Amino acid sequence: MILRKLSILNYKNIRSAELRLSPKFNCFVGMNGVGKTNILDAIYYLSSCRSIFNLPDSHLITHDESFFVLDAEYATDGGEPEMLYCGLKKGTKKHFKRNGKEYKRLSQHIGHVPVVLVSPSDSVIIDGGSEERRRLLDVVISQYDNTYLDTLTNYSRLLQQRNTLLKQEEEPDANLLDIIDMQMAETGKTLYVRRKEYVERLEPLFQQAYDAVSGSRERVSLSYISHCQRGDLLDILRESRAKDRVMGYSLHGVHRDDLDMSIAGYPIKKEGSQGQCKTYTIALKIAQFQFLRKTNLSNTPLLLLDDIFDKLDAKRVSHIVRLVSGNDYGQIFITDTNRERLDEILKSGDFDYKIFNIEDGMVCLKEESQESHV
Repeated sequence: MILRKLSILNYKNIRSAELRLSPKFNCFVGMNGVGKTNILDAIYYLSSCRSIFNLPDSHLITHDESFFVLDAEYATDGGEPEMLYCGLKKGTKKHFKRNGKEYKRLSQHIGHVPVVLVSPSDSVIIDGGSEERRRLLDVVISQYDNTYLDTLTNYSRLLQQRNTLLKQEEEPDANLLDIIDMQMAETGKTLYVRRKEYVERLEPLFQQAYDAVSGSRERVSLSYISHCQRGDLLDILRESRAKDRVMGYSLHGVHRDDLDMSIAGYPIKKEGSQGQCKTYTIALKIAQFQFLRKTNLSNTPLLLLDDIFDKLDAKRVSHIVRLVSGNDYGQIFITDTNRERLDEILKSGDFDYKIFNIEDGMVCLKEESQESHV
């Protein structure tokens, strides 16, 4: 997928921008807080129907304005034009259209314009709770499995119903709990199978990506942990019911799934240096990209690299750029505060590129390669 043109109106601090983009590298340069990430957020929003920052949609509208509009023209891998539109007015629901036709359910759009984001906030994948690592799984799987998001939503609804019953003062209806447990076990097993299959296929791609970024300096591993590995989920839920009643919430289920992440045989959260942890998360995201690229998607994902070169040594930066500039990668969007560093990156190869300067929400094209003039 190639994003050819992007129009932004009243999106966060970007009051108005009209961008014609390079099919390969698009670099956004500026100081912190000027709006570089907001450009990437607009691109991400058009793919995922939500902000990178998980903000309510109304909070995305520029201060003192009453609406925002995102309008984009893409080209599929087959060269077919695709138009996407998203508009939101305060106090109303957002309108999301593909080629002029509005979606009945936003979940129908997920995966149509696949996207992978690499950002400083990825540190929560290692430092944060298990919900961050489950989100890492769910975001990718929902882009290639159009039934996964609905299954996940159903499981979350059942979990909420079960927890409500467990918290009530009077003894909950045992028959109702039985029904909920059976439905949770069925949907939970489906999620478990999808996650297990994904991690098993992702792991070798992750190993390759980590070796490519680090120069094969360290040995890393990634594995999936789930209560479903202990036995039948329905039996586990039933056996845990008394303890769950005491606690007031469900102690077992796929909502407690996690990823085991290690380096040199030890938990990376405890043993990894700042550079190793950053390399680990970047390699995970690159592996996600490779996975989506190899899976039966009709379009190559967009790759968003938000301020990722800080705190990485020059060799690792060079390895990343060399990797993503290859033919296996499509259109790439980069933000950075350091123009000199971007110049060095772009000089390292024969890339088609455009460089945009961002200042106080204003976007200006500063430089482009000869190919971009064509």
